[in-house]
Amino acid sequence: MATRKRANPELTKAMASLKQAVQHVRKAVRAKISEVRGVAATELAKVKAATRGKTGLVQKRVGVALTKADARLHKVIAKAQKGLDDAVRQAEKRYPSAAKKRAAKKTAPTKR
Repeated sequence: MATRKRANPELTKAMASLKQAVQHVRKAVRAKISEVRGVAATELAKVKAATRGKTGLVQKRVGVALTKADARLHKVIAKAQKGLDDAVRQAEKRYPSAAKKRAAKKTAPTKR
């Protein structure tokens, strides 16, 4: 069954432009999430290094707090990535032609 051609080619261009914008935002947000993950990991490492010379009880308490902070960090990062993926998925539902084009690119054979 042939698909209907859009009456307005400007709308088609606008949808393609929106698709590109969504992908650009996705890349930018993923980069920021990775950057925050790296900064948080270095800060946690600094605190761990600072507590190495402390007494056993202090070291144990700080270690427990750091473990909890590390677990929370991983949960927040996973939640942020999932939220980003959900937002992109919802945008693709609104503009199904963008999702179809992306799926076609993935399945198309590459030229060598």
